[in-house]
Amino acid sequence: MSTTTKNRGETVTPATPAADTAGVMALLERGRTLATPVLRAAVDRLAPPMDTVAAYHFGWIDAEGHPAAGDGGKAVRPALALLSAEAAGAAPETGVPGAVAVELVHNFSLLHDDLMDGDEQRRHRDTVWKMHGPAQAILVGDALFALANEILLELGTAEAGRATRRLTSASRKLIDGQAQDISYEHRERVTVEECLEMEGNKTGALLACAASIGAVLGGADDRTADTLERYGYHLGLAFQAVDDLLGIWGDPEATGKRTWSDLRQRKKSLPVVAALAAGGADSERLAQILAADAHKPEEEFADFSEEEFAIRAALIEQAGGRDWTSEEARRQHATAMEALDSVDMPAEVRARFVALADFVVVRKR
Repeated sequence: MSTTTKNRGETVTPATPAADTAGVMALLERGRTLATPVLRAAVDRLAPPMDTVAAYHFGWIDAEGHPAAGDGGKAVRPALALLSAEAAGAAPETGVPGAVAVELVHNFSLLHDDLMDGDEQRRHRDTVWKMHGPAQAILVGDALFALANEILLELGTAEAGRATRRLTSASRKLIDGQAQDISYEHRERVTVEECLEMEGNKTGALLACAASIGAVLGGADDRTADTLERYGYHLGLAFQAVDDLLGIWGDPEATGKRTWSDLRQRKKSLPVVAALAAGGADSERLAQILAADAHKPEEEFADFSEEEFAIRAALIEQAGGRDWTSEEARRQHATAMEALDSVDMPAEVRARFVALADFVVVRKR
């Protein structure tokens, strides 16, 4: 039965039962195993100290430069790229250059986002800008973006050209989404439609690319690639809806970020926007508080107590923002599943796409 959990750090359960966790973990591990050597080789091309800074960001070395087995993320995007190659009837290895390219763009965005958002922690460690300075975060991010295109174009095939066009289009949308996200922080009101557009750009576009790029490299036609993109786009919106829940109510031990992370950054995330649009006494009280917050200087806002952020989180929940966002994650998950029905692929490959989507929506970190 579908439920919505309410404890800190817990998220949502989709309308369908979650797939076998062990199978999903194996799928993610396959993505890491096949993509990581190529990713490391790409990073090794960077001039010092960018190569070392990038290695720290990926968790391959610690702050002293010693080898580390750090948390490099869930590897959802590489897993999708390999799966999409199989959806086109190709070997999963065909999707490796696409997996690496997408992962490089994703990490380019993380390096820049952490700096722009002032985030000091990622994956339980100091972020690159905090450890190595803002200049290195910018330079290494730019370098990863350039490497992503190199990795694809070096294949020298027509399919690689098609894949690069999709990656550059997704990258532009991702940057559009980050610009929208920043511009919304100091606005008193953002509509639900504007928030979904921003999140579709910032998260959905790159997951859409990941879900199709392996198929393109495997020779799939545009109709197949476009349909897989649709799956990835709506999966991205589900992913972001869950992320928005974690950004307010997530357990810092699991997320690696401070309590009330998104509230501290004044983000107009889905729970906030939905609560403001709901109407009623709690919604109006929240609107008054956030309107006052928008005009406070950073120094004053940074001195807020835990209780002040807890009050804002409670108003968001009481106004219905938490429940609405949980339901939106389910809606986007269902739309992603519908897209899969339009692609002719082996049953076992489709089952893995479904399992990965279920994992994204029920994840707790």
